Amino acid sequence: MGTEGYCVKCKAKVEMLDPKESKTKKGTKIAKGKCPNCSTTVCRMGGIQK
Repeated sequence: MGTEGYCVKCKAKVEMLDPKESKTKKGTKIAKGKCPNCSTTVCRMGGIQK
């Protein structure tokens, strides 16, 4: 199972396409990817799930 995030446009949990891990300004890990349905950027706090 891949990394899931909440898409605010679709209002549902979706599996991210091409997730990348980065950090916020405060240094918290975050995963960013694209929604497979609408191509909106989806974020998830805590980094990439393994």
